[in-house]
Amino acid sequence: MVVLVRLGQWVWAHWWVLVVVGVLALVVLAGWVHQQVDRIRSAQLRVEGLTYSLSQLDAMHHSAFEVAVRDLLARDGSRDALRCGGRGDLGADVKGHDPWGRFWVIQCKHRRKGLNGAAVGTPDLQTLNGTGRPVHGGDVVVMVTNGKISRPARDFARQQRLHLVDRQVLEQWARGRRPLWEILPAVPAPRKPPRIR
Repeated sequence: MVVLVRLGQWVWAHWWVLVVVGVLALVVLAGWVHQQVDRIRSAQLRVEGLTYSLSQLDAMHHSAFEVAVRDLLARDGSRDALRCGGRGDLGADVKGHDPWGRFWVIQCKHRRKGLNGAAVGTPDLQTLNGTGRPVHGGDVVVMVTNGKISRPARDFARQQRLHLVDRQVLEQWARGRRPLWEILPAVPAPRKPPRIR
């Protein structure tokens, strides 16, 4: 108790020390915020104008493919695009909001052999369908592959309102001429007006 009383007396007598410490804390905080904003701007500049060829995408490791999909989503205006793939991802490798407020949940299936690899099948889409909306809260649920998608999987996707990005659509998107929400048919209506960049 005596220590607290003496500490209080010292603070009362030296109030200016608290002011200096407070100002220093604000300067440090402002510097940290500036650094974070600069880092975000730098990342945004890196993804603006980003393009990939199919041969580049084919040569990637599956985790690099997920990063590429995240970067393409960011390039097109998703400010919160996030790669979340890996063990326990519950069917979502990439998530993010588009400029119209729609939340995208994307599952990536990379095929090292491209079109010659195994087709994405119905079981892959069933997993995505079971988690994309109910678990992740996706407005737009998408399967992206650099390979092909089986006919039964395409039928299932149509029935369940899942969106498919096969090799052909991926090539259009990766070339960077149009964002994915302009390429895919029947994307849900925007939640809000677009943000001005």
